Amino acid sequence: MPILTLTTDFGTKDGFVGTLKGVIWSICPAAQIADISHEISPQTVLAGAFALWRAVPFFPEGTVHVAVVDPGVGTSRRPIAARLGGHTFVGPDNGLFTPMLEDAEKKGWRLEIVHLMNEKYFLRDVSRTFHGRDIFAPVAAHLANGVPLANLGPAITDPVRLSMPKPEKTADGWRAHITVIDGFGNCTTDLPAASLAECANVVFRLRGREVRGLVASYGHKQPGQLVALVDSENYIEIAIINGSAAKTLGAQVGDVVEVVTT
Repeated sequence: MPILTLTTDFGTKDGFVGTLKGVIWSICPAAQIADISHEISPQTVLAGAFALWRAVPFFPEGTVHVAVVDPGVGTSRRPIAARLGGHTFVGPDNGLFTPMLEDAEKKGWRLEIVHLMNEKYFLRDVSRTFHGRDIFAPVAAHLANGVPLANLGPAITDPVRLSMPKPEKTADGWRAHITVIDGFGNCTTDLPAASLAECANVVFRLRGREVRGLVASYGHKQPGQLVALVDSENYIEIAIINGSAAKTLGAQVGDVVEVVTT
């Protein structure tokens, strides 16, 4: 039974997500559809890229991932599909798949990327503003039905890539960046916890606030306290117990977190 995932900035108020699912099921009735997120900040491609990247490893090979964070819809930006290792991705060519591409290249996986041009696999009428419905969802459903990637359009080797923030080593420790802000307002960084394994003391600085040391989990401090901890995927996270660190600090994806170690 084919598995497809959806990652968008559509929200759930207006019925757009349900429409994507209807298109997919009309073409591939056996599809199982998983929602990764529909609460990506509008037009924030980087946040969508990170949300998808962190979820992909938990899906089985053969999964088709539809991602639509697409501020360039209706312009000259290309619609693409990419097979990276055992997973396939369908969406706009705007850098949304950059972290998965980087992982595939590091691991030596086979990469196949095509420019979606075969209108046979689109809906009959393609609007200028809803390619998620008219191109990406139907293409993904056809892929789930076994249509070869090569049938969808010509191969390309120059997908658009985002400039991905990466932790930088400094004289005092690290310069990390917020990569994900979850629904609780917790701020995950791009700094792996393993980077601090040999450190006796560590201080985190973000938006004029300072956190000393790491706590084991949220329950080890009192409500309202600003803390740093290791998240479920072994990255450093800044949080406020029973509150929103993002709202309290005014933090955003891309903000710098200074990490001082001894």
